[in-house]
Amino acid sequence: MREENTSWTEFVLVGLQQQKSPTIFLGVDLFMFVIALLGNSLLLFLIKKDSVLQTPMYFFLSQLAFMDLCQVLAVVPQMTVNFVTQKYTISLYGCVVQIFVTLVLGGAECFILATMSYDRYVAICRPLQYPILMRRKICYILSVGVWVWSSVQALCCAVYVLPLPYCKSNVINHIACEYIALMQLSCSDTSAFEKATYLGDFLAFLLPITVILASYIAILLQVLRAHSSERSYKALSTCLSHLFVVGLFYGASILTYMTPVSSYSAQKAMINSVFTTLFPAMMNPFIYSLRNQDVLGALRKLFVKYGLQK
Repeated sequence: MREENTSWTEFVLVGLQQQKSPTIFLGVDLFMFVIALLGNSLLLFLIKKDSVLQTPMYFFLSQLAFMDLCQVLAVVPQMTVNFVTQKYTISLYGCVVQIFVTLVLGGAECFILATMSYDRYVAICRPLQYPILMRRKICYILSVGVWVWSSVQALCCAVYVLPLPYCKSNVINHIACEYIALMQLSCSDTSAFEKATYLGDFLAFLLPITVILASYIAILLQVLRAHSSERSYKALSTCLSHLFVVGLFYGASILTYMTPVSSYSAQKAMINSVFTTLFPAMMNPFIYSLRNQDVLGALRKLFVKYGLQK
């Protein structure tokens, strides 16, 4: 521990070292990382190249794929390099940059998932108004709003933790930096900011979760009223698979960011981070694409074009 008039400018990320089997933990993370990297890259490529996929739904799906790509790239490569070199230190500025990037991407994903569910609601429940309600200008406004909201929240957290004095331990039991972990290590009173971020996080979770639940409930009611058992089954199974991953993402995020600083556990937050970054990034391309005939059709065209299919 340091004296009160000094402050740490470098931190040690020991989350991987604290695992019972660091090699297995890293191996599982790398497996999910590779699948997420390939799946989301392929999805972005298909959406960019195929004219059939130039619709609002795929515009938002491309945003989600980009966010997932950036999230895994912000954490896993550094964790791997740390493990290989056995150097687990990170500077305060590096820590703050990582906090900003992960918060921007995580916050944006919270709202883009809600936007995607609203897009499906309009397409299924109000199809005649879809071209008007989801025209290109509206899609751009929704997208910009998602990034602006998440960027402002992330910037507030990053700017706040940067000048804080860190006279306690400089050890973070995590694979990445999180602003709550830094606040826990600070020797200054952060209670006012903690209350403000708690309110901001509450709204950031409440609004999109409300939109997602309302949209899927409306979709299911609409499909059930159609009196088509096959269509109802497909819609129900698709909604449940979406809700499963979304539930893990929001559940793990709430457990991490709605926890008071005094009871925050970096070790638990590290496990939760797998369900907010790696697992959704790995599963989203499959959930949103494998049952989608447009995406499968674009994939077949790609195989034919490059001679991978006779």
